[in-house]
Amino acid sequence: MEILLNIDSMENREGFIWFDGELIEWNKAQLHLLSHGLHYASSVFEGERSYSGKIFKLKEHTERLFDSAKQLDLRVPFSIQEINDACYQTLEKNDLSDAYVRPIIWRGAETMGVSAPNSKIHCAIAVWEWPSYFNPEEKLKGIRLTLSGWKRPSPETIPCQAKAAGLYMICTLSKQEAESKGYDDALMLDWRGQVAEATGANIFFMKEKEIHTPTPDCFLNGITRRTVIDIAKEKGFEVIERKIELEELDNFEQCFITGTAAEVTPVSVIDDYSFFVGNEIKELSDAYIDLVNNWNGE
Repeated sequence: MEILLNIDSMENREGFIWFDGELIEWNKAQLHLLSHGLHYASSVFEGERSYSGKIFKLKEHTERLFDSAKQLDLRVPFSIQEINDACYQTLEKNDLSDAYVRPIIWRGAETMGVSAPNSKIHCAIAVWEWPSYFNPEEKLKGIRLTLSGWKRPSPETIPCQAKAAGLYMICTLSKQEAESKGYDDALMLDWRGQVAEATGANIFFMKEKEIHTPTPDCFLNGITRRTVIDIAKEKGFEVIERKIELEELDNFEQCFITGTAAEVTPVSVIDDYSFFVGNEIKELSDAYIDLVNNWNGE
């Protein structure tokens, strides 16, 4: 399935990026080659969507950004409100209303070594036009996943509830391998061999009016995930968060993933397991789209 991200090089674009409190030209937003965040992955970020000029659940995203920073011992030199304001300033400066919003926080280049408590903490926010993550017509047919060889590690080994750059290394490897085999994405198991998530989205399985989803004990409990769970309960679905074994997939009728980029996307195939795209998923997807397009909250 075509992923609709055919945009110009992210390096050379017109526009402005908010960088350490100032709006600067896009191609002048640069960092030093020896930045700690580049070498040792000491960086955290968020992925947000603006719909008609309103950033969906911005407050929750920024609060998670700061919580992620705290877990990585990054002392953010701005307040939550300042980052929220900066997100909207950056949207306005770039004259965008429907866009992807990417705040990021990282350690600078003052210290080159594993330990760098005195390195300067930098913040930046970039925004860009964001079309559908998957081709809209193909999306309704369901995307195709394959099982990844990489597994989500034990929470004793990583800060699994932080949206930290380093945790996406195995996601990149998994998704690129899946695409090279003709799939759209990969399903990742956890270190126990139980179902975890897709590479950048949470996963759900359906049977009649029951929705089953893995307990997020070793991966990020997504904001879209929690939103869709609330929608499903309002629609009369029973949502069951539990451990899910791979062989159980045969028992489910439908499957979908959720995320800021993917929104609510049906899944038709996970290797030898097949699912149909029913009205239930379409109902959840329509309700989610209606919510984000009419968002008036913080």
